Amino acid sequence: MSALREILSQRRLQAVFQPIIDLRNGDLLGFEGLIRGPEESKLHMPDALFRFARKAELSVELERLCRETILNRFTKLDLVTKRLFINSSILSMEDALNHKGAEVAKLTTLQIPAECIVIEMTEHQLISDFSLLREMLAEFRRAGFSLAMSNLAEGFFRRDTWSDVRPEFVKIDRQFVSGLAENPLKFTMVRAMQEIAELCGSRLIAVGIETEAEFVAIRDMGIRYGQGFLIGRPLAKPSLQISDDVRFLLESTRHTAVSSGHGRNNNFTQVRQLLRYLEPIPPEMECDKVYQLFEGNPQLRMIPVVDQQKPIGIITRYSLIDRFARRYQRELLGKKPCRSLMDEAPLIVEQSTSVQELARIIGSSEEFSVSDDFIVTHNGSYLGTGSSRELIKLITDIQINSARYANPLTQLPGNVPINEHIEHLLHAEVSFVACYADLDSFKPYNDVYGYQRGDEVILMVGKLLAEVIDPRLDFLGHIGGDDFMILFQSESWEQRCRRALELFDSHIILLLNAEHIVMSGFMAEDRRGNNIFHSLPALSLGCVPVKPNHFKTHHEVAAVVAEAKHQAKKTRGSSLFIDRRTH
Repeated sequence: MSALREILSQRRLQAVFQPIIDLRNGDLLGFEGLIRGPEESKLHMPDALFRFARKAELSVELERLCRETILNRFTKLDLVTKRLFINSSILSMEDALNHKGAEVAKLTTLQIPAECIVIEMTEHQLISDFSLLREMLAEFRRAGFSLAMSNLAEGFFRRDTWSDVRPEFVKIDRQFVSGLAENPLKFTMVRAMQEIAELCGSRLIAVGIETEAEFVAIRDMGIRYGQGFLIGRPLAKPSLQISDDVRFLLESTRHTAVSSGHGRNNNFTQVRQLLRYLEPIPPEMECDKVYQLFEGNPQLRMIPVVDQQKPIGIITRYSLIDRFARRYQRELLGKKPCRSLMDEAPLIVEQSTSVQELARIIGSSEEFSVSDDFIVTHNGSYLGTGSSRELIKLITDIQINSARYANPLTQLPGNVPINEHIEHLLHAEVSFVACYADLDSFKPYNDVYGYQRGDEVILMVGKLLAEVIDPRLDFLGHIGGDDFMILFQSESWEQRCRRALELFDSHIILLLNAEHIVMSGFMAEDRRGNNIFHSLPALSLGCVPVKPNHFKTHHEVAAVVAEAKHQAKKTRGSSLFIDRRTH
């Protein structure tokens, strides 16, 4: 406990700030002020710091110093035009009220407008005296502060608390954000939070966004604000601009997530979805200090070693502890730089690598174990780490979901995920183009050439449609038989459709007999049993641009796009019909 008292007496805390952005346009709402202990100390990370403070009954003193440190640093960085979220327990709030005059005077001295301060209520125990809580909150509001609630998952804030407090902001905790796109229960719970927030006039902030899939799922649900390592890490000197990667997500990723997780293009699932940020260490750090990091965090399995943003190795818990357990090794190696003990050949992959390719790499490696973690980079620069166990789980989930609703022939998403994706886009109020693809003369072709050749044609169509779409933005599904559905969000959708027609006409020749090509058709029975001449198989595409709020359900979209398909089939040969009416 003496280490903690020394930190408090010498005021050896460092403030870091994590950005909170508007997921609609990337505008900066503000920062959450966070705290770090001395870098060389085992109390560097906040979990350890506050755990020791609780044991020493110094929580109030620690939080008071945290507030002062964060406010001072916030002013020096000239961030006072942005909102500052400051974490506060109930005990700390009571302490702040007892010294309200001094607290407000401090803000005045620092020239921080009170309306920029957001008191973020955090607690791990149930509130016993709601009247005292309401009194404290009223005092804070009279001082001009806003309020935020977090730790919803702790059971601390019940619905009645939410309605009583009516906070300006409510944070959705990491445990709800993680896996949101694949977990219908979490999806439903977050929807319920949205409804309560709307009733109470609160704005939601999704916390702990660490992967692209989580970012897209949160954004697609209409949650306005986000925070997490993907958006920005806690830094002593935070940027006022979002990164290029986040800008790309805002501009290019247009509601491709599906709440049930069925509609993904499995080949485009990337390693970035497994990304978790883990604080790296420099190669000069002493081995003994690395040992202290492992000692202070029992869940830590490995630490990346990074030199000027480039990962150069890793140190695993097992290798270091095993080495130090040997006689005199800690005494001999403790002061040496950690690069002397690191694994210089860890598995390093780019974030854009597909999970299938990563699985192949791991499976073919004799040195790498499924229990090992790997490093993730962007253009060679360190981004974070990934878990092989999470990789296996993700691939398994993809395979199960794909098999459950996939068309048995093409393995493309079937009717259930198609309808879900349409509903998802309608709810998100985004523009898209529904495209119905159907084959002309397919039944007589089957009668003449046989069902096996007919299956080859269907597989060919599925493959060429998959080739022309943008897998990041567009959704391809197989309704059944010779019917397909594409939901375009790519701007070049019309060119992609015309490319599909060209590809079909060049490929279908390979699946026709020479005499039928010469005749431009073949004889076969019609639906009434009459032997008549049929044109060669052709691809008909019926497209309907869908604007926000013009349709209520997928049934309405399906009816209009089916009519567009019928119009396309009236033209002989492969054709595209676009319904130009306002929808």
